[in-house]
This record gives sequence, C-alpha cells and structure tokens, in this order.
Amino acid sequence: MTKNLVIVESPSKSKTIEKYLGKDYKVVSSKGHIRDLATTGKFGLGVDVDNNFEPNYIPIAGKKKVISELKKDIKESSKVYLATDPDREGEAISWHLKDALGIKDKDYERVLFHEITKDKVIEAFKSPRKIDDNLVHSQETRRILDRIIGFRLSRLMQSKTGGKSAGRVQSVALKLIVDREREIENFIKEEYWTITGIFDELEADLFNYDHKDIEIKSESEADEILNKLSKEFVVESIESKKKNKKARPPFITSTLQQEASTKLGFTAKKTMSIAQKLYEGIDLENETTGLITYMRTDSIRLSDEFIKSGYAYIDKTYGKEYVGYVKTAKKKDNVQDAHEAIRPTSINREPLTIKKYLTNDEYKLYSLIYYRALASLMADAKVDATTIILDNNNYQFKATGQILIYDGYLKVYKDYEKSEDRVLPVLKENDILISNSIEKNQHFTAPPSRYTEAKLIKEMEDLGIGRPSTYAKTMDTIKEREYVVLEDKKFKPTVIGIETTDKLQEFFSDLINVEYTAEMEEDLDKIAEGNKESLNILRAFYDKFEPEVESAFKNMEKKKAEETGEICPNCGNPLVIRKGRYGEFTACSNYPECKYIKKEEKEIKEVCSCPKCGGTIIEKNTRKGKVFYGCNNYPKCKVALWDIPTGNVCPECGELLINKNNITKCSSCKYEEK
Repeated sequence: MTKNLVIVESPSKSKTIEKYLGKDYKVVSSKGHIRDLATTGKFGLGVDVDNNFEPNYIPIAGKKKVISELKKDIKESSKVYLATDPDREGEAISWHLKDALGIKDKDYERVLFHEITKDKVIEAFKSPRKIDDNLVHSQETRRILDRIIGFRLSRLMQSKTGGKSAGRVQSVALKLIVDREREIENFIKEEYWTITGIFDELEADLFNYDHKDIEIKSESEADEILNKLSKEFVVESIESKKKNKKARPPFITSTLQQEASTKLGFTAKKTMSIAQKLYEGIDLENETTGLITYMRTDSIRLSDEFIKSGYAYIDKTYGKEYVGYVKTAKKKDNVQDAHEAIRPTSINREPLTIKKYLTNDEYKLYSLIYYRALASLMADAKVDATTIILDNNNYQFKATGQILIYDGYLKVYKDYEKSEDRVLPVLKENDILISNSIEKNQHFTAPPSRYTEAKLIKEMEDLGIGRPSTYAKTMDTIKEREYVVLEDKKFKPTVIGIETTDKLQEFFSDLINVEYTAEMEEDLDKIAEGNKESLNILRAFYDKFEPEVESAFKNMEKKKAEETGEICPNCGNPLVIRKGRYGEFTACSNYPECKYIKKEEKEIKEVCSCPKCGGTIIEKNTRKGKVFYGCNNYPKCKVALWDIPTGNVCPECGELLINKNNITKCSSCKYEEK
C-alpha cells in the first residue's frame, strides 16, 4: 500500500498524468460515468417519484469489470485522488466513484485539472478538496429532470405520433427551428427600389430627400426621382473619424463552436471531440502535454499568469505598441466562472512549431484557439472611417469608406477576421462630381434565414437554454431523430419535427418553452450555489408535469398509421407501416385482432465461399441492425465474422482471411500478410 491512486475519466489522459506524477502514483481511468439511473420502477424512470425522488443507480452496461478493477486498485492504495473533469458532470462522476467503490471520506481527495500540463497537474495536488455536494446535487437534479421529461414525453410521442423522442432542451431547440420556419412561410415580401450614383472612384446610394429618410416602393416612384436628378452632384459634407476596432474576448464553449462552424466548417460535435484531444494531451517531441485549457466553460476570464506571459510574448514578438489590455464583457446571470476561457496552455507554443505532431483538423482548431486568445491581449486596430454626403437637387446620396491605419490585433487574427479597405477619393466641400450613370435597382425584403448550427447555438446561449456541454448533443439528437434536415448547412424541420412540436405545444406549452427552460437552468445554478433545495425544485416540477402527461395520454389524438396500398392476406384490412424497436415494418391495420406482419424480402449480398462447408458467406444483420458476415448454411455451419472476409484462407490454420484496417490477417490465428 505505497502508491497513491489517481482516478481520471479518460484513458489517454491517465497515461499523460502518470508520466508527470512519477512512481509513487498509479493513474487509472473510469472511462467516463460508471453508473446511471436504472430503467425500472414507476414508468421505468429509475427514480422513486413517491419517495422524495430517490434515484436508483446501477452500473452502466460493460462497466462492472471497470468497477471491479477499480476496487482492486483501491485496496492496494494508501490514498485515492478523484481527478475527473472540472465541471458539474465531473463532480458527479467523482461522487459516483466514491459511492460505488465504497471510498471513505478520510481516504480520498478531489483534485481538478484545468489544463493537463506537468506544472499545473503537480500544482493541483497541492490544493485538494472534498467533493462539492452542491455541484453533485445540481447535476443529479438535472439528470432526474431530463430522465422524467425524456422518458414520459418520448413514450407519449412514440404512442401518439411518429416522433421518436422529446426532451427538456432538445424540444425547445426544435421549437426554435419550427417557429423560424413558420416565420419564413408566413413572410410577405415587399418590393423596394434603390438608386445609386456611379462615379469613377466611388458609388453613392440615395438615402434622404430634404435630409429626411426616403423609401422607394415602386419602379414608377424610382423613375419619378430619376427624372428630377442631374448628372451633377455637389459634395455637401465630408466626415472622417478615427475608430478603434477591438479584438473579441477569448473563446468560451459556445463561441468556439460557433467560430469553428463558420470559419472551419466543423460541427459542434466535431469541434468538441477535437478540443477534448487537445485538452487531454498530445505527444510532442520531448513531452506529452495538454495544448489547451478545459474546453467546457462559459467564462472569458484569463489567469494572471497567462496574461503576464501573453504580454511578454507580444512585446518580444511584435513590439510594445502591440501590447493591449484584457477584454471584458458584461457578465450574464447564468455564467459559471469556475474556470478560465479556452486558451493555449502556453503562449510560446506557436501552432506552426507543433504542426507536425497534429492532424490537419487538430492544427486548424488549435490555431483558431491560440490566435483568438493572443489577439484578445493585443492593442486595438485603428481605422479611418469616412462618410461623404452628395446632394443632387435636394436628394442626398451617401458614400462610405475606411482605411486600416494600424493593424493592432489583426496582425495575428487577420485570417479569421477580414478588414477590407474601401478608399474614397480626396474631396472637399462644394466640389462638383459628374456621375457616369445613375442606376435604379429592384429589391425585395427577405424573410429571416434558417438557423445554421452556429446561429442556433448562439440563440440558445443568448436565451439561457441548456449549458455549454449540452449544445453539441442537442444538435446531434434533433438530426438523429430525423426532426430536421440540413439544407445548405441550415436546419429545416421535417414533417415529423413539426408535428412533434405542435403536439408538445398543444399539451405542454407552459413547460416546453424558452422561458420555463431558462428558469430551470437558473434553478439548477442556484442548487449548485447552495441557494435552493433540489427536492423542492423536483416536487414543484413533477406536480405540474405529471397531470399534464396523463391528460395528454388520454386526450392526444393518435396519428393514423400510413397505409401502404396493400391488403392483408389474412383478413382483408389495409396494411400499414408501423414502427418497432428495430425500425419500420409492414403489418395489418386490424391489430391486435389480426397479427399479420409482412416478411420483407432483403437482397442477399454474397461475399465469398465458406471454407468450412462449401456454402456461401453472406452479409447479415443482427437484431439491432449491425452488419456481420456468416454462412448461409447456418445453423449447420456457424462461421460468423465481424470483418469483411477476403475469400482466401490462412496458410497456417486454414481459417478465412479478413481485411481489417486495410491489413489482411487471419480471423483466427495471428497470421498477417506482409
């Protein structure tokens, strides 16, 4: 019992941290959560709603072995350090580990790594603490709420509509998309016209008549104005202002997802997956280290240490005049300031110097994070903005332009934020300009655009719906459930997405809405701060929610099954498409009186001959739809493989050769083709 045991979530992280801590520490991984709510009890919730919402936790499938190994490690250790991620979810995982593994209070400490670097990991062990029960209660309350809402509403949707699921956050996100689609459908476009004076060195647009706003609604109005204009324009005024252009603050989770979407074309899921790798550690030439700080945060705060090193780097690399100031923003009520913004762990680790150790996508995302954090500490850019007003028979035209006179933070961020110069000619008041032409152009007002993933995340953040860690999952869920499709990278609701939203609004408009969901997030924050009781929140919610669910089960009209146009051979009633556990199937509409199910004919894909019996290896599917390869003489011949057989046999043992990761190897022994 000489080693200290450190339990982290990720296997890749455990290897990195063990190198830092040395021989007196053993670092192991829980591989994420080890327990979750059961699916037993009332409504299969795994929560005793009649006994103070007591949760019933069971090991996650496949985690019993992990739990057993962790218990063995604990017996052989003198001290346990719970080092799961530094957020509410990580706090809850630490609590589950402590509870499930039977760790006593005196035998453990909780440590937090906001960045996986040697100095910071060692520093974290100098200030351990105990598990924060308030954070755990907040996460547990969120999980119970999501389980109750998800299970009850999903089963309602499945029984009454073609919908597959519903949820506390996902259904509100879907409602935003459906509401936007209806705005677009109901939008009535309006015609308007613009008039532009074209000159050698500039273009000027009509905006005023007699120094008052003007609107041109028809071509006849445009023609009437054109008839009053001459080719001569008089320079009425010239106004030049020097303006500062500020860098934006460093990334938080939502802004990283938005910027990676617009600048790199990454989905939120892809962004978070790559960021996780950059946080957990990358093998460089002489070390393994995390390249960025923890990527789930809604704070733009930077540590004093990073600010100091950032200023020194800017001074040395670009000059003292480029050293700026720390960017701040008005703090929102729902912001958790538990840790820093997303930034590089070292400002001296320039992207180009480590490019060879990263994949192309890792390099792109690291560069974006690095230069955003660096730019946030640099001086403002400066532009000379000029506005010229031209007069033509009491009609005023405006031309605008700007020149970048000092690049400031754009020195490093210009690839991500364009600043186009629009240079105007040197003029003075009362100068006369002769136009080359005066043009009229027809336009129509446009409806609001559909949400891109980036815009939907921003909207959810602004409205206080969900948390940074939930955005990527929400985007994935509404796509997987086929509630939306992507058209030009924008969300368009499907028929079933609209139907599901409408049914939820018919029966749950007081719960499935922006305001209620945002209020619930605030309540969860208050639980985390110790200012509200979990039980009170759950009871108030459930007493309101469950009667509405029961009413919906009773009163919601069931969607009529889609007829196929075929007739049941057993009873003569129409055949319809039904949904089952493993997908759609065709059955009699007279169920349960008639239990006829049509057997679907499936194309058989032959792969190769079976070396065992001379039969044929064909592509098959498990009950859950997973592809495997087996003999058509089953059950007499039980050859079955997960990987694609090549049709050749192993020269050493005679079993089929398979292709795995572009390597031909034996399906049984260790033989590989060279």
